[in-house]
Amino acid sequence: MSKRTKPTGKQTEQASSPQVSQTSLELSRRRLLGTVGAAGAAGLVVGGAGAAIAGSAGDDSSPTALSTIGSTEVAFRPARAKHQAGITTPLQANGHLVAFDLAPGADRKAAAALLRRWSRTAEELMAGRAPDADADTGVALDAGPSSLTVTFGLGHSFFDRTDLVKRRPVALDPLPDFSADALDPRRSNGDLWIQIGADDALVAFHALRTLQKQAAGTARPRWQMNGFNRTPGATAHPMTARNLMGQVDGTNNPKPSDKDFDQRIFVSRDAEQEWMRGGSYAVVRRIRMLLDDWEKRSRHEQERVIGRRKDNGAPLTGGSETTPMQLDASGPDGLPVIPANAHARIAAPEANQGAALLRRPFSYHDGFREDGAPDAGLLFVCWQSDPLRAFTQIQRKLDRGDALSPFLRHEASGLFAVPPAAEAGGYVGQPLLEG
Repeated sequence: MSKRTKPTGKQTEQASSPQVSQTSLELSRRRLLGTVGAAGAAGLVVGGAGAAIAGSAGDDSSPTALSTIGSTEVAFRPARAKHQAGITTPLQANGHLVAFDLAPGADRKAAAALLRRWSRTAEELMAGRAPDADADTGVALDAGPSSLTVTFGLGHSFFDRTDLVKRRPVALDPLPDFSADALDPRRSNGDLWIQIGADDALVAFHALRTLQKQAAGTARPRWQMNGFNRTPGATAHPMTARNLMGQVDGTNNPKPSDKDFDQRIFVSRDAEQEWMRGGSYAVVRRIRMLLDDWEKRSRHEQERVIGRRKDNGAPLTGGSETTPMQLDASGPDGLPVIPANAHARIAAPEANQGAALLRRPFSYHDGFREDGAPDAGLLFVCWQSDPLRAFTQIQRKLDRGDALSPFLRHEASGLFAVPPAAEAGGYVGQPLLEG
């Protein structure tokens, strides 16, 4: 294996629980590089089910030199955490989401060989090494790991293609239709799904290209989406990121230190399908923002749609960004200070029987449409232990009267089972495919 560069600040992802303090230290390091932007159900959750620019959780510490960005490494096989990297890992500046369909004739054995090959390659790439020096393209030759993560998921159709229908989790049942959906089936679902994130665009592309080539003959790309976020260190001081609407986008994303974090995000030990224990479910939505319409609204109108101030993200009831919303507060006119249909109010856990998601999306801009409007918005990715009790519950509520909905278009969707991290010497999904 060929080393792309020699990292100087190796860093690995730790378990979210019970090693909470270690995780907090790791995540806060990246927070101070400017990757902050976590969002909770009570924060701005663009695109229905609480989409927001997700960031790190944990206590702040001293800022880290920008020169360490390239050397930061996330472990493919975490020392203690059971989940794959790319779920609780702080959100990176560049991302690719890509789905594959198994080729005709590719069976369970072929799928296992592909996931074994992909897992081995992802481990090398995340460590900053080229898995095959002779065949490597050299795109990322000068770069370190750059916080690269590669996360693998399985779609509903994967189990039909591999004759594993009896081992398909009930939680992977297709999402219901929502009235605001305008979904393109060609850019939705898929047998296999990969999420790639890195703080260097060339490192991210290198991983994408390498994995795509390795799929040849076994699986072919169904769709691909490219996204971005604020680059670490881009702001003078750590702050929550903004989305393409200019809103402070993220405040109360669930944190690993929350006592119910694992229960909300990861599949429990008593799950019906043993191979998914410690894994999670990812909902992926491509949500176009109608920016021309949004930008015609005054700042006052925009703030009432969201329920938060645009300059600092504070709730309209006052305080700072992290001040809890006073949902029962009324103004001099007797009306709620935070409007009844404000996005933040409708998406709040209090309005959804405590339902919350771990949001980890990317913004995107794919040029301009025929009418000149930007084809831009959010590649929404959220994580949960049960999509029915989290994403679907929140989305149904938003679908019935969210003030932000007229400015959004849900154009693609997918739901994927993301198995736990590979065991030493193994590959992602091995207990399912060889069990």
